[in-house]
Parts: sequence; C-alpha cells; structure tokens
Amino acid sequence: MPHRLFLARHGQTAWNREGRLQGQLDSPLTSDGVAHAQEIARRVRGRGIRTICSSPLGRAVRTAEIIAEILEAEVVLVPGLAEIHHGTLAGRTWAEIEAELPGTRAERADNRYGWAFPGGESYAQARGRVRQALEHCTEVADGVPLLISHEMIGRMLRGEMRGLSPHASLDLRHPHGVVFELTHEAERVL
Repeated sequence: MPHRLFLARHGQTAWNREGRLQGQLDSPLTSDGVAHAQEIARRVRGRGIRTICSSPLGRAVRTAEIIAEILEAEVVLVPGLAEIHHGTLAGRTWAEIEAELPGTRAERADNRYGWAFPGGESYAQARGRVRQALEHCTEVADGVPLLISHEMIGRMLRGEMRGLSPHASLDLRHPHGVVFELTHEAERVL
C-alpha cells in the first residue's frame, strides 16, 4: 500500500447534474467537469506527480487525460478504481427507483455497507478490490501517484488508506474538483 498518495474524483458529468446513478455506466463530462479536471491539475502541479492511476470508466479516464496533458504525466488504468457497480439501478434517479421498487432506498439505508445493488455490488464487496488497486498503484507509480476515481469507491480508498472503520468511511464526502493528500495517519485537502 502506498505511504502517500493524492486522490481526486472525476469531473462532473451530465448524469451527476441530473442526479442519475452511474455506477459502471458512463455519461460525458460537462463543461464544469472539464473545469474540475483543470482545477485538479492546478492544485497538484509542482508536487512531482508523474503517474496518474485512473479508473477505466470513461468519465475518470477523460479527467485523467486532461490532467495528464497539463502535468505531462502517464495515465495507468486500474480496474479496481472503478465505481461500485450499481447493477440494474444504474442510469436511474432515486425517484425513478422508488417509483418502481418502493422501499429500496430505506432498505439500503438499513445496511448501507453490506447492501448490494441488485445485479451489482456492495461497499463491503468493493473494499477488497480497493486494497488490490492501492497495491497495484504502488507497483506502477513513478513517485507519489494521483488516483482518479469516484465518490463511492473513493470512500473505501480513503478508509483503507487511513484504517477507518466501514461506518467512518461511509461518512466521507468527495465533491468534484477536490484533491485529497492521503497518508496512513491523515488526509488534507489541497
């Protein structure tokens, strides 16, 4: 596991703006999303980042490419950084889900860590691949890596790096355009 890394969420997408669950589906970056990527690059410039480990999902790859061009860094795709799989609920809003499957959101709230999206995965299932992704980034990175991932899986990345409990990890938020510097002891926003 890396001793230190930088973590950013992909830029805003059309579905983020609409409140649609993306999971492992994709929608394009908005103009604000492109600006988020440029802001991330500005925040990490001069910190010696030569490797960007990115989720293979299009929104993360596009964000990583924008940053890599500015920093002149290499992008390495890491499957374990992909967002939690939302299964059959991907592409829908919570209002649409509740209209079709009443009580789904409450059921999820009762066991947020262990609840798996129908046809998808849970936070608990995803945490294992997060460990592998962190190890892989350590192996491939030239220096301190920048990871480009997603909000939900980002909670697990931050929790794993800092040794947080599942409950504490689920309370973490990661807005677009924000970069965290993480060590095993702490995190800070750049």
